[in-house]
Amino acid sequence: MIRFTKMHGTGNDFVLVDARDGNERDWPAFARRACDRHFGIGADGVLLIRPSAIADYRMVMYNPDGSEAEMCGNGIRCFAKYLYDAGELHPRSLTIETGAGIKQIEIEARDGRAQRVVVDMGIPTFVPEKIPVLADGSDVVDLRKTIDGLELTLAAVSMGNPHAVHFLDGDVEAFPLERIGPLVEHDPLFPRRVNFEIARVRSSEQIDVRVWERGAGITLACGTGACAVFAVARRKGLIGDRACLRLPGGELEMRVGRSGEILMAGPATLVFTGEWPD
Repeated sequence: MIRFTKMHGTGNDFVLVDARDGNERDWPAFARRACDRHFGIGADGVLLIRPSAIADYRMVMYNPDGSEAEMCGNGIRCFAKYLYDAGELHPRSLTIETGAGIKQIEIEARDGRAQRVVVDMGIPTFVPEKIPVLADGSDVVDLRKTIDGLELTLAAVSMGNPHAVHFLDGDVEAFPLERIGPLVEHDPLFPRRVNFEIARVRSSEQIDVRVWERGAGITLACGTGACAVFAVARRKGLIGDRACLRLPGGELEMRVGRSGEILMAGPATLVFTGEWPD
């Protein structure tokens, strides 16, 4: 049996498994089965706890289609809460190795339980080859492209994984994300596919966001996606150094650190625990 913990961060839900027992499995196949919302547990991804030689822990994430993701902002908060609530962490700070590098975590706790987690998400990059996006120039922040008859202005950025952001003047709920999202994800411009965010700036401190996640589809929230929107909005001069990003699953707080890194703060919630037939 595989023991798991179901958790969510602002509605972005995960199946977390402690994979430090040395029993290797076909984790991509497990992710495809477990994430199925009709025949499985139901989740936006699988998180594995692994040992690390360069950090306190290593987090590995698999998308519902079995592909591996470099990083997950909501997932890493759930990952940290699980460890803290299990009593594995005595200080309230730790380092977690991910496919996008080592992330520094700070935990805000009450009564022995993590209530909110702050993650140093790193410095966003707009360099095309590092995202990657097949475009000329030093950055891609105003790329006009027609997708299925719809005019988009895309900004490409990496938060350790690739993102394309499009700002709207109208309500994000009215945008046909179900139709346009998969077309942007698989556009030849993005050789490793891409996460697609649509956003509306409501004020200098508030942005509405919806996300199509690479390998997962529409989710209630995406931590790296929210950071990507925040980074692009700052690059365009639409907001300042702090903002609240409102996603269907809840709110995430963003601010810029001393070295230009994005600090993301938000909740993480235990849903239930269980066992999966191995």
